[in-house]
This record gives sequence, C-alpha cells and structure tokens, in this order.
Amino acid sequence: MSKEELEDSSAPLIEHLIELRQRLFYSVIAIAVFFVVCFYFADEIFNILIIPYQKGAGTTDVKFIYTALQEKFFVEIKIALFGALFIAFPIIATQLYQFVAPGLYKNERGAFLPFLFATPILFVAGACLVYFLIMPLATQFFLSQQQTGGNGIAEIENLQAVGSYLGLIMTLIFAFGLVFQLPVAITLLAKAGLVTSDTLKDKRKYAVVLTFIAAAVLTPPDPVSQIGLAVPTLLLYELSIHSARLVEKRRNQKRAAEEAGSDDKSDIVAS
Repeated sequence: MSKEELEDSSAPLIEHLIELRQRLFYSVIAIAVFFVVCFYFADEIFNILIIPYQKGAGTTDVKFIYTALQEKFFVEIKIALFGALFIAFPIIATQLYQFVAPGLYKNERGAFLPFLFATPILFVAGACLVYFLIMPLATQFFLSQQQTGGNGIAEIENLQAVGSYLGLIMTLIFAFGLVFQLPVAITLLAKAGLVTSDTLKDKRKYAVVLTFIAAAVLTPPDPVSQIGLAVPTLLLYELSIHSARLVEKRRNQKRAAEEAGSDDKSDIVAS
C-alpha cells in the first residue's frame, strides 16, 4: 500500500475518533449537569425511593440509620449518580444514534429508531415493577422476620441502614431494567440472522433454568423477588420468540417480493 493510500485510509478513522470524542463529551456533560441537580435534591430522591419500603412496612413512620460517619454523604453521591444516569439516558442514547447513524443506510436507520425508543420504555417498565410491586412485597417478607421480645425471648428488630437499602433497591431496579431489554436484544439478533424463532423455541427449557439461576443471583435470597424477576423474564422470552418470528416473516416477504420483481424483469427481457 502506498503512502497516499495509507493517508487516505487514516483520515476517516481520525474523523470518526473526533466524532466519538464529541459525542462522549456531550454525554459526560449531560451526566455531570444532572449529577449536580440530583445531588442537590438527594434527600428528596431518597424519600421517594423509600416509599416502597413504607408500603411494605404498612406505615410512613419508618426509621433509617447510618453507622459510619461518612456513609450518608456517600449515599447522596450514589443517589446523584443513579439519578443522573437515569435522567441522562435519552441524551446518551441520542448521542450514540447520531454517532452510528451516518454509517447506516436509510432503511437501517428507520429500523434502528424503534429500538432506540423501546429501550428506555422497557427499562422504565422494569423499574416500575420493582418500585410498585417487588420491593413492597420483598420488604414485607423481610420485616416479617422480626421477633417481639419478652418472657425470656430476645427482641429482633430491623434497623435499616441507608446504604444497605439504597444498594438493594438500586440493584433491583437495574437488574429488572436490564432484563426487560431481552426483547430488544433478541430482536436485534434475529434481524442480524444470528438467532431464529425455531432456535429460541427449542432452547426454551434451557432458558427457564438460566432464568431462575439469574434471578437467584441478581435478587435478594427471598422467593418474592426471585419469582418476581423470573416470571416477567419468561414472559419477555416468549415475547422475544414472537418478535423474532415477525422479523423472519418480514424478511421472507421482502425476499419473495425481490424474487418476484427479478422474475418480472426476466420475462420482459425475454419477450
């Protein structure tokens, strides 16, 4: 390869790197701005996050503690980062799309956009499931382990630390949010021809086993949260099979139309 060809090939790479740096810069700025805002309202956000705990406890009169001097401060930082990533996700996704869009054909861009909108919607759906159902039920289950003392029986009372509770609810929200991306991931794999609906149906029994293993790893060791993650995951897997089948159907229809068009052209040429 000549020197001129090497220079021509390196120029697009440098342009892509500059574009990537710009998109990353915009994303980091968005996260930083929302981080400052969320840090300022960290107490209000935490009070919103404890509502599922209050529902599970059956009272709004709840008490949290922190045992390390710096624990509350680092909890506020975690809350700010959590809120910043959550709020800035549409901006990050838009920057990602603007980076890859120039390299896509027009029809590919149109096919990519629905997934761009579906991803945050599914993530929010998973987060809402945790917030309104799983966390209150899990809290109720865990608080039932308390023991009333008296007559020689030790009193066992739950004193919830702010860091422990925040870590639990954030882990559940991210776990459910990521699992709810299953239809998007499988549909993209089906569009790329890497999986088929028949393969997904054949591997259904393995998916069931892996789902319950993942639920056991990603959630606390209680049946409520584990079943609460496993059941929606299996439903999403079935939805993914249906989505992959639709992708295959559209691909076959497009191929049949192209073959019909080529046959018509051949007939015209022959006549």
